[in-house]
Amino acid sequence: MRFYTEEDVQSFDAVRFLYIKTSLADHIFTITLNRPHKRNAFTPSMAAEITFALAFAHYHSDVRCVIINAEGPVFCAGADLNAFHDLSANTENTSLPAAREEIRLGDAFAGLLKPSIAQVEGAVIAGGFLIICGCTFVICTNECTFSLPEVKRGIWPMQVMASLLNIIPPRKVLEMAITGKTYNADEAFRAGLVTSVTEKESIAEQVKTLAAEICRNAPLAIQSGMEALMKLKHIPQNEQHAFLKAQLDHLLQTEDAKEGTMAFKEKRSPVWKGK
Repeated sequence: MRFYTEEDVQSFDAVRFLYIKTSLADHIFTITLNRPHKRNAFTPSMAAEITFALAFAHYHSDVRCVIINAEGPVFCAGADLNAFHDLSANTENTSLPAAREEIRLGDAFAGLLKPSIAQVEGAVIAGGFLIICGCTFVICTNECTFSLPEVKRGIWPMQVMASLLNIIPPRKVLEMAITGKTYNADEAFRAGLVTSVTEKESIAEQVKTLAAEICRNAPLAIQSGMEALMKLKHIPQNEQHAFLKAQLDHLLQTEDAKEGTMAFKEKRSPVWKGK
């Protein structure tokens, strides 16, 4: 995690968040966007709070899954441009440790090597895509909409492009960015932007069920696999299998791998240590 170190997150309990809420229970860490009166548009300080919370989840051994949800009718309206252009409009959170470099939400989510679920119950607009594209799973209600309206304001979703290209083809990215069109939940699902569409009445239970399923599986294996996938794009194709074989050999020596084999033989549920 490039923005905050493991030492930085030791002060997590002392931080008083202004724009998000967090909770940890049963290995599930929940981050709630909590600026509903501004449609959860993020300021520099709010982006830092989200990044710090992600760093905590990344380093904390008890966290096996992260859920991102939001207060209010809009999931996230992107960046609060007024606060980014006029720093006097940004209320700093002085309880946060100083970030090691300029915060970028796309990179912050890319550095989280644990499964994450976006629980989307409202519109996702502009820079809000950085959050949903950064999550492993996106579950939305069938009333949700998704749009990149930046061109209507004379700008372009620059950073969002990098996140979107990990999910959908370049031609579709250009369509979304050039037209500024609003897509409904089914269109977003067909494009691969969301992983599941459900009724509003059942989304919380569906997210909870998925998170519990994730937590039942080996946390170290998941983290190792996610890290290997992240590194794979930087390895020449003719070296990828050798790299992955080395990762598997290392994983086979872990306590969790041995516990998983023993539990299978003994027909019981494994007890994971993350080691």
